[in-house]
Amino acid sequence: MESLDIHSLISDLAFILILGAVASVIFKMLKQPVVLGYIVAGFLASPHFSLLPSVAVEANIEFWAQIGIIVLLFSLGLEFSFKKLVDVGGSAILTALIIVLGMMSVGYVVGKFLGYGLVNSLFLGGMISMSSTTIIIKALTDLNMRQRRFVPMTFAVLIVEDLFAVVMMVILSSIAMNNSVQGGEMVSSILKLSFFLIMWFTVGIFVIPSVFKQFRRYINDEQMLIIAMGLCFAMVLFSIKSGFSAALGAFVMGSIIAGTIEAERIERLVSSVKDLFGAVFFISVGMMVNPTVMTQHWGVIVLLAVVVIVGMIIFGTFGMLATGQPLKLAMESGFSLTQIGEFSFIIATLGTSLGVLDQSIYPIIVAVSVITTFTTPFFIKQAEPCYNALVKILPKTWTRLLDGYSRNASEVQAVESSSPWKVIISRFLTRIVIYSVVLIALIVLCRTYLIPLMLKWFGTSDWARFATALISLILVAPLLISIMMPTVKRSEHDLLVKASGNVSLVPIVVMTIISIILATILTASLMQGVYPSEAAVPIAVAAVVVIVVSVALFPTPLRKRLTNIEHQFISNINERENRRTGREHNLVSDLHLAYMKVGNDCPFVGEKLRNLDLRTRYGVNVASIQRSGKQFAVPSGDMRIFPNDVLGVIANEEQIQRLLPLVEAQSTHADTTNQEIKFIHFAITEQSPIVGKKLENTHLREDYGALLVAVQRGEDDYLSPTRDLLFKTGDILWIVGNPKQLAALKGS
Repeated sequence: MESLDIHSLISDLAFILILGAVASVIFKMLKQPVVLGYIVAGFLASPHFSLLPSVAVEANIEFWAQIGIIVLLFSLGLEFSFKKLVDVGGSAILTALIIVLGMMSVGYVVGKFLGYGLVNSLFLGGMISMSSTTIIIKALTDLNMRQRRFVPMTFAVLIVEDLFAVVMMVILSSIAMNNSVQGGEMVSSILKLSFFLIMWFTVGIFVIPSVFKQFRRYINDEQMLIIAMGLCFAMVLFSIKSGFSAALGAFVMGSIIAGTIEAERIERLVSSVKDLFGAVFFISVGMMVNPTVMTQHWGVIVLLAVVVIVGMIIFGTFGMLATGQPLKLAMESGFSLTQIGEFSFIIATLGTSLGVLDQSIYPIIVAVSVITTFTTPFFIKQAEPCYNALVKILPKTWTRLLDGYSRNASEVQAVESSSPWKVIISRFLTRIVIYSVVLIALIVLCRTYLIPLMLKWFGTSDWARFATALISLILVAPLLISIMMPTVKRSEHDLLVKASGNVSLVPIVVMTIISIILATILTASLMQGVYPSEAAVPIAVAAVVVIVVSVALFPTPLRKRLTNIEHQFISNINERENRRTGREHNLVSDLHLAYMKVGNDCPFVGEKLRNLDLRTRYGVNVASIQRSGKQFAVPSGDMRIFPNDVLGVIANEEQIQRLLPLVEAQSTHADTTNQEIKFIHFAITEQSPIVGKKLENTHLREDYGALLVAVQRGEDDYLSPTRDLLFKTGDILWIVGNPKQLAALKGS
């Protein structure tokens, strides 16, 4: 076994991290994304830059970079969550699909035009089809545009693009291994991927949140970090064993955890690990930059940069328009997507590791990313002027047609979302798919391990086979019952009768027949592991008949059990939202216990609970306050509310929904990437510029970017920040803001 060179491993890591630290600080001072600093640091550490020593063993950096990809994808999964995918709906999915397919096609055509082969052209299309979430967030924050109407929809598209990127990596890997596009094999890969995704999400969402809730009191931050990373790498290993990439496994586990109440805690704990290994990954990207190659291919770089910018604007705008968005919002979204970033590098790394990517493509893509990163703010600002110019030259009939299409799409979505039959059919299909996938996985396990083991122990006599078949059927029976349970609830039946006067039995009968046929096929597949095929089918039919009779005779207890299981699953998916709104914490009648985090712009900040009188004004009771890891149960009226406190509030759903936006009020204008925001306190001297002034005349927000929480005058006297509050020498300000900007308030 080859020994590991610890000295070179440590020295290479130290060298690139020091370079990365220096470069990132310089780029942050220049108000540029630190990712570009890491890429520059990688170039400086590479053999292509002779003024500095290069790394001793490039394989060392490749090892750390692979860890970086895993942690980056895990972190992206934590921000993704299955709940978000459901919430963004079909509009974001369709828009992202139009963008990805359009850019993939353009990239493939450009690749063939440049003389690349089939696989290289497909990889090129994949690399230019993914916008950078990190760069867009940075640009919108710098431009103070995070509050604009188009931003939520744009972020929803980026969420879906992240999922598409992971799926694309699986498909590209399959194509690269065969060096050709084989339709049947690609369909097989997609079906296999869909099967495993559904199975992983279903089992993971059902099990992991339940385990977290059960053992939460015993898990501190250190143990939670170990558990989270352990789950991440376990899923990575399982993904590789199943024939998929490590990145897919990391992303899936992050997405599963994203729906739990521990997601924000894990995201905070993993943040430092992500920053460390993410930096190493982007530095490794920079090491691939070859100035000679870039000089030779400057025309290709410019061409691809133009293709990315123009293509993203066209397909992004068209995708938004196709889903019924207004022209202005569609153009603003399209103009904000004009860059490529982290996923382009990950796809390029995948192609390089598989040995199918032309060596010149990697540095070309890095150069295109750098160019489009710098141009992103410019194009975001140009969206509105371009819209105004386009409206002037468009025929009036076109603008009326687009406005009418947008209104009609909104009306259709509203009608469809309220249709009882749509809800019923959607639930039927979802249940069929989820239960079938889990059942197929269980049948495979039974036929691979359980049945051979039992036949080995008990022999192959008729009674032994019967016992084996019976035990196997008992294991899968709950899932078979779930598939065949009636789809229409009593409340939905009454609603359908009320809406149309009668209910057509045809859809119900069709859904029932489909369920029974599917259950029979799956049962026959299980029985083929015990009996010959000619005997397995009659036995499967008999078993299904017994289950159907059981469902007919005992519908209430079976439905109740199934409802509890499904309720637990839905509760786990919505766990973070339920904890925030209190829907899963019913106390008495319609009262709930909800947990909400206090934002910097909350109007209650700095006030005593007694003075707020929340019970009278909003009908709520504050049951607890969590602050800096400590919990204050039944807080006294003298306790004050500060930013980042977590309030445990008891109220009904309407009262909670009314209070949430006030408590969680958070400024969208703060530049969190370039400013260090802290909650601090200090005494002001007579030289302070605010001494002798009233609060309304100090302009703390405008001039100092500060939020005044309270003023301490004396040991225990806290004054609320009212407009006519007069500042005096010696006052202690409890204030939120950038310490550098706040220093001017102290005086000498």
